Amino acid sequence: MTTYTLSTPSGEVSVTLTERGEGRPVLLLHGGAGPDSVAGFADQLAARFPYRVFVPVHPGFGGTARPAPLDSVRKLAEVYRALLAELDLTGVIVAGNSIGGWIAAELALAAPDRVGSLILIDAVGPSSAEHPVVDFYSLDFAQIAQLSWANPEGHVIDLSALSDAQRGIAAGNRAALQVYAGPAMTDPGLAAALAGITVPTLLIWGEADGIVTPAYGKEYAAAIPGATFSLVRQAGHLPQLENPEAVLALFAHQS
Repeated sequence: MTTYTLSTPSGEVSVTLTERGEGRPVLLLHGGAGPDSVAGFADQLAARFPYRVFVPVHPGFGGTARPAPLDSVRKLAEVYRALLAELDLTGVIVAGNSIGGWIAAELALAAPDRVGSLILIDAVGPSSAEHPVVDFYSLDFAQIAQLSWANPEGHVIDLSALSDAQRGIAAGNRAALQVYAGPAMTDPGLAAALAGITVPTLLIWGEADGIVTPAYGKEYAAAIPGATFSLVRQAGHLPQLENPEAVLALFAHQS
């Protein structure tokens, strides 16, 4: 794991990331479930394709520090813009799950000179009157599992089984998510801004996602010029975990 200290509009921000593989750069952005929700998939990407996969930890997640001025998805996208500049990367495949997808979309708007294509996996972000994002913070762990997985058995978090350190990280992840995404996990102005995305964009959606439904995903795709939408069977909000082979196949087509 490497830590970079970046100069951003929010001040100096430290970002830790892991890297694996060689080839075309991929920036893989995790969602509210934290970096573990994409780490295994990053290994699969690097093993399957000629990719150099970078997986950062959003400041505030995984026990890392979040500077107080860094308090929105848009500001976090500016951090990753600075990271791509620091690494001198262009033509990057930027992919993200859940809030990571929202960050990816903002990054495509902020750094079109460095982003080569965009893959949004069950992403949140735009407001939708017809297909709203679920009221996530009102859910208990059993409800979250029911809405997040096609097969929720075995995926209910049991806080009593976690160590004090693990509980602290989980609480930090949730607090960071609330700061970045806000109570609704949406930005009312984002849908209109998505028209400015100019790179090839693929939206991948688990058919059983109850956090942001496939109908929400199709509305998201319609807001991005030329975007395509692909439904993944036997998967919910985290298809990279629940049906990784299907998601890997879609990455192959996008590349």
